[in-house]
Amino acid sequence: MPSTTTFRFATPQDIPAIHGFICGLAAYEHLEDEVVATPALLTEWLFEKQKAEALLAEIEGQTVGFALFFYSFSTFLGRACIHLEDLFVLPQYRGLGCGKALLRELASITLQRGCGRLEWSCLDWNAPSIAFYRGVGAVPLEDWTNYRLSGDALRAFAEEG
Repeated sequence: MPSTTTFRFATPQDIPAIHGFICGLAAYEHLEDEVVATPALLTEWLFEKQKAEALLAEIEGQTVGFALFFYSFSTFLGRACIHLEDLFVLPQYRGLGCGKALLRELASITLQRGCGRLEWSCLDWNAPSIAFYRGVGAVPLEDWTNYRLSGDALRAFAEEG
């Protein structure tokens, strides 16, 4: 199987593939019940509101993976950063260097756009991904814990005062 990976930014026509990758990632992470994203929502937020971008990886014209990302901001650096929300490669294309190439392409985009850093989160149990990320030189932020307000808790807090 060839391992030359090419990249392109997603278009609205890629929404079904992106949605499929999201569902595949959720299955891998045992979080299928948390996926409420629909093709219509993805179209709205990626292409109409332009709040995130998706980079697609292709091998011989077949879309085999994606990286979905958006800007964050570092007050300490005084510049935007890129936050990688999801990186996913179809199982049959793993081990060919596609994931590494996709992350490298996103690192290049981070530098081209003058951003201060590239960041992402990884589940603590995901040993293969942790090893992969450490292998490319990424370091875990051990002194930081991610927090989340969503759903009923978000609504209750927002309406509290």
